[in-house]
Amino acid sequence: MQELLSSEGLGIQGGTAMQELLSSEFLGKLETLAKEKAEEYKNNKPFPHIYFDNFLPVEAAEAAIRDFPEPKQLAWSEFNNPNERKLAYDVVERLPGTVRDVLYFLNSRPMIEFLEVLTGIKGVIPDPYYVGGGLHQIKRGGKLGVHADFNFHTKLNLDRRINVLVYMNKDWKEEYGGHFELWNQDMSRAEQKILPVFNRCAIFSTTSTSYHGHPTPLSCPPERTRKSIATYYYSNGRPEEEVHETHSTLFQQSPGSARPVRDTVGKVVHAITPPIILNAVKKMHR
Repeated sequence: MQELLSSEGLGIQGGTAMQELLSSEFLGKLETLAKEKAEEYKNNKPFPHIYFDNFLPVEAAEAAIRDFPEPKQLAWSEFNNPNERKLAYDVVERLPGTVRDVLYFLNSRPMIEFLEVLTGIKGVIPDPYYVGGGLHQIKRGGKLGVHADFNFHTKLNLDRRINVLVYMNKDWKEEYGGHFELWNQDMSRAEQKILPVFNRCAIFSTTSTSYHGHPTPLSCPPERTRKSIATYYYSNGRPEEEVHETHSTLFQQSPGSARPVRDTVGKVVHAITPPIILNAVKKMHR
């Protein structure tokens, strides 16, 4: 088993991140934001979304960026293919306490209640495994092609409904790129581009057509990376109009980009499997 990160190894100092995250002032802020911004969230295009600046309490955010592990400090999962070039780490219990506190808070009851009011989705369930979430980091030249996320958590048998992204990039300039882009359904254009600046939180509803990503390779200085904290949320079932067969990440082709690499093996298996078996598997998942 991989050893826990030591405070000496990452230069971690003691802090009160969780106390700040659970303060009555911050929880009251969340409650107010959810009520005031629910209508805006629902009506934003191309699909329900919103972003908030200065989202986390300043002390918690400063501590998290201070202790955010660099690429060489962890055994990151590395994705390097035509669709994506990024680093990811989801073993939350092995992270520095200040970063871990943020991730644990994002899965807490106050955060869930905030998301339910903001999005209008009831019965929101966090993912204790942080599958696909946790920490993300992208080096210069990296990217994440436009895509729709996997729509079903096979371990929990739940439908994916909400993404929350908190960016950890101080003094991030427009020319560095790395904008979080939200695309329309026909993939003709990005209707929203969000610069991933420090302590900015982007939240959006996930469906099989909520296309998003940052397809333009990052152009930050070589010593910089695009850092983010990600958590995903689920429910037992979803509205009928959103129901789609279970799928993994669906990468799309944006104008001027290379054709995305598809899951050819999965398509072949789907093509040769009798419909009665596919339907039975789908019913078992549901």
